[in-house]
Amino acid sequence: MQRVKFTDLGIIDYKTAWDYQENLLQKNVLIKSDARRANSDYNVHELPTQHYFLLCEHNPVYTLGKSGSMSNVLLSEAAMQEKGISFFKINRGGDITFHGPQQIVGYPILDLEKIYTDIGLYLRNLEEVIILTIAEYGIKGERSAGETGVWIEPGVMGKERKICAIGVRCSRWITMHGFALNVNTDLNYFNFIIPCGIQNKQVTSIEKETGCAVDYEEVKEKLKKNFEKIFEFVLV
Repeated sequence: MQRVKFTDLGIIDYKTAWDYQENLLQKNVLIKSDARRANSDYNVHELPTQHYFLLCEHNPVYTLGKSGSMSNVLLSEAAMQEKGISFFKINRGGDITFHGPQQIVGYPILDLEKIYTDIGLYLRNLEEVIILTIAEYGIKGERSAGETGVWIEPGVMGKERKICAIGVRCSRWITMHGFALNVNTDLNYFNFIIPCGIQNKQVTSIEKETGCAVDYEEVKEKLKKNFEKIFEFVLV
C-alpha cells in the first residue's frame, strides 16, 4: 500500500491553499521532467514523487473553473465584497462552486502514474469515497450521468440535489484541487450562483439530509478512513 502524506490545514484562505497545492504539484512535475530529460524510459515507481492529501475549511469564496461561465455568477463584485465573499477564477475543471465554513474541502495531490492513468476512474473513486462517507449517516449518495460529483436522488425529477462537488486539474498525471463536501454548510450562499452551471437542481448537506448538525471532525475522520480504503493508501 502506498503512503500518502496527510495534512489538516484547518481554516485557511483559498488563495493560500491554492498556492500550496500548486507548489506541491510543481515539485512532483519537476521530478518527472528531470527524469525524462535524463532517461525517457524511466521507471515512475522509482521516482521520489510524493502523494499528498490535504483537508481544509475555507472562508466564504466562489471559485470558477476554466470551463465556467461568468453568467453563472449572480452577484456583482461589489455585492460579493459587501457579503464578505471572495472570488477566484481557477485552473480546475468544472464551473462555479462555493466553499465556506462547515464544508470539508479535500485536495489530493497524487501521482496517478503510480496508481493508474485514468482520470475517469480517479473521479469515480473520489465520488466513491464520499458515497461511503455519507452512507455512514444514512444518506444514499449516487452518481448523475454526465455530472461529476455526488448526488441525492439524481433520477427523480425536481428532487435532484448535489451534496458534494468535484473538480480537478492534472499535469503530468499529478492531480490537484478535489472535492467539497457540504457538512453543516450554510446553503444560502448557493442561491447567488448557478452551482456547477447546472440549472434547476438543488444543493444539499449532511445536516439538511439528516435534519440535524453533525460532528464536523467526525466526518473528516470517516473521510480519511474511506479515502484509504478506496485508494488502498496509508495516510501518514
